[in-house]
Amino acid sequence: QVQLIESGGTLVQTGDSLKLSCVVSGGTFRNYALGWFRQVPAKEREVVAAISWSGTPSTYYSDSVKGRFTISRDNAKNTVFLQMNDLKADDTAKYYCAADYRRDSLVVLASTRDYTYWGQGTQVTVSS
Repeated sequence: QVQLIESGGTLVQTGDSLKLSCVVSGGTFRNYALGWFRQVPAKEREVVAAISWSGTPSTYYSDSVKGRFTISRDNAKNTVFLQMNDLKADDTAKYYCAADYRRDSLVVLASTRDYTYWGQGTQVTVSS
């Protein structure tokens, strides 16, 4: 059974930095494509960033976070991270990590439909 547990969400001020973590247990972490998504009430869940499992991972970022957020993974710790810098009020959301087994190491998955496993989310609130 695959489980994803996010942590690191909290209340911060505009311009602050925050790092989210997601520990994945079960399955073979090194073969998972991983992603971070976020959702606010009454809106669809949207992709924030995604990463492949290749030796030099490929990454994807939504336009709204490009240049401010960085996704990374530590296969030794079964953990995916989301470093968020220069946070804005619009970044306020519940953040979810997601994982999916892929044979192709270069695949980067940027849609909610692509992922099988999801965490319960961690709330990030950015106050102005």
